[in-house]
Amino acid sequence: MIKIFWVEDQSHWIDKFRALLERTDFAPGAEADLPEAEHNKLEVFKFSEAALARISQTDDADAPHIAILDASLNGNDDGGFSVSRALLKKWPALPIVFLSEHSGTGIEQKAFEQGVTQDFIAKHQRNIEGVLLWRMKALLRQSLTPAANKKSQLVSGELRIDLVSWEVWWKGQKLMNPANQARPLAPTPRKILRFLVEASPRPVTTLQMAEWLDADLEKFSYANYRQHIKTLRKSLALAHGDEEAFMNLCKAGQGIATFGAEGAYLWKAPA
Repeated sequence: MIKIFWVEDQSHWIDKFRALLERTDFAPGAEADLPEAEHNKLEVFKFSEAALARISQTDDADAPHIAILDASLNGNDDGGFSVSRALLKKWPALPIVFLSEHSGTGIEQKAFEQGVTQDFIAKHQRNIEGVLLWRMKALLRQSLTPAANKKSQLVSGELRIDLVSWEVWWKGQKLMNPANQARPLAPTPRKILRFLVEASPRPVTTLQMAEWLDADLEKFSYANYRQHIKTLRKSLALAHGDEEAFMNLCKAGQGIATFGAEGAYLWKAPA
């Protein structure tokens, strides 16, 4: 049995999928339906406000295993996005599927650019029931395996890196692109931060970072490394809420600190 968090504002879609989602055995290789006494737990919300309230009231012990969200809720194109952001803030490794009538539009593009979903499924397609189930099974297989659970997050002080979605959180705030805070932080700075945290308290030189990133050693220079560090510091400072205070922490050898004169940096969780 798994717990499914579902937000859908149209009753006919709820009627279409409810029984299917309740009885399907999502275990790897399972083909038969679950017995009635072991049906999946399905929580359905028609309004984003109700979903957000439920998220705030739910303990980690009762966290869902997967969420299915409609992108546009009751005429609000940001409805599903707000629910997804709240879910990921509380459970960063939670698999999220958008099941929407807006596949192939700017709404789908926005969902992936903002990193609020791992899949986006069009409602109006052949065999939609089968498509939804096998895509959910793929995400659950990844998130529920012991290896994934063992290290789905990297935590250092108030820094949290989700190793499934690659989202990064500082003091409860998701790191965004400092040049455009409507967009998520770019992949390379996120990877650099992960490697710095994993190496902590040891510093990481330009050469080491280039090797870990599998970058071209002739193109990944200290200048490249330094620019990514500047981006990370700026993003962390914005999430910190006091840019000057965070930059002062870095100068004092905490956060992302400069080490020596060899183009090295290190991560040290601020006290």
